[in-house]
Amino acid sequence: MYPAFHRGIADTQYPGRITRRYQPAAIAQSSPPSIANYNICMTISARNKLKGKIEEIALGGVMAHVVVRVGENLIESVITRRSAEEMKLKKGDTVAAVVKATEVMIQKD
Repeated sequence: MYPAFHRGIADTQYPGRITRRYQPAAIAQSSPPSIANYNICMTISARNKLKGKIEEIALGGVMAHVVVRVGENLIESVITRRSAEEMKLKKGDTVAAVVKATEVMIQKD
């Protein structure tokens, strides 16, 4: 039995923050949980979330190259093909490019 996957985590203290929620599915108690059996939204610590639309996606054998347009800028990311397929990413989807870095440089023109 996997009780942690059957408890929802409500995030009422921080409105607007993405919250991880697990909804139990009709699965046998002896079988391990499957991602397909749950509606999952993750809490994330990164604060640099840039909302945009997928302009291009190229699937390779193992990796996927995703180009997201954020205003006049393009953000490029390389993720696993499996992640891209599980998220059902396609051109035109609205997504958030999340940046988690120890250094962010600023340039003034």
